[in-house]
Amino acid sequence: LMIRRPPRSTQSRSSAASDVYKRQGAGFIGSNLACYFQNNFPSSKIIIFDCFRNNDLLSNGNLKSFGHYKNLIGFQGTIICGNLNFKDDLLKLSQFKFDFIFHQAAISDTRVYDQEIIMRTNTNSFYDILSMAKKDDAVLVYASSAATYGNLPSPQVVGVEAPENPYGFSKLMMDQIAFDFSKNNPDMIIVGLRFFNVYGPKEFYKAQTASMIIQLGHQILDGNRPRLFYNSDKIFRDFIYIEDVIQANIKACSPTKNGTYNVGTGQSRTFQDIADILQSELNTRMKIDYFQNPYDGYQMQTSADIESTKEKLGFNPKFSLEMGIKDYIHEIKTLHGTECT
Repeated sequence: LMIRRPPRSTQSRSSAASDVYKRQGAGFIGSNLACYFQNNFPSSKIIIFDCFRNNDLLSNGNLKSFGHYKNLIGFQGTIICGNLNFKDDLLKLSQFKFDFIFHQAAISDTRVYDQEIIMRTNTNSFYDILSMAKKDDAVLVYASSAATYGNLPSPQVVGVEAPENPYGFSKLMMDQIAFDFSKNNPDMIIVGLRFFNVYGPKEFYKAQTASMIIQLGHQILDGNRPRLFYNSDKIFRDFIYIEDVIQANIKACSPTKNGTYNVGTGQSRTFQDIADILQSELNTRMKIDYFQNPYDGYQMQTSADIESTKEKLGFNPKFSLEMGIKDYIHEIKTLHGTECT
């Protein structure tokens, strides 16, 4: 399918009404973005590039790719199955001319310590994405990560990083590459978004790496007591709902300044809060099954400093944890089989 860029004279770049998009889109955030643009900008032309899942496993036994076709049922754009590590696959995108590129692809498992595959997939391929954006004069919005901060104390601030795993390091390297590329190409728009703990619809196929919100929800719906670490009322995370993440991606298309920005709520909530809110929504009063945290050096608190995100992107999160879980609960029940669609 050949797609031409619409004339600039009839619309501004930021209106996004008839532009050409490319994204890694069979995963959690990418599929939500694809559906959002299809529903809200029906004349836009959307191309998804994703390797989709197969039976290949990482060293820790998790799947290499979580992209799943069921996240894209109802999608009416163009899909290209390809791998970022394969140049021939990337060449398939040369037939298109993009206005916006949303780069969500990565091996994002924080407990994978195979440094070579992480760096090849996440960091090496980023040079190709940047070159594509430059060739097409496209806006590039890419996924960075709060994993760049490691175990640093809250609030986490852009510019102060200490990654504790290969994934976090690969994302920090991407941020540095983007900074240098932006400096050498000042007319381009390049924005990195450091997502904190994202949850919401279409994360189900991430399996063990899906948020604890859906995992605890399904435990409760199975009739089992929700399982939490001891002292979960003292473990804090910045949980952000997918609807806010979508809006952050949109805002990032027209920043007042290129850069890397935190995407969180700025408000930490505890693991205990999640179990309590879920039980309230599901009308249960089960006792918690507490168990010992098996992980050494476990991070006890994350909280995104989003002042620059508000100032430079105009981003203001709308969903509290209570609001997000309430909005999400129908899908949690539907995926469990408790509620019909």
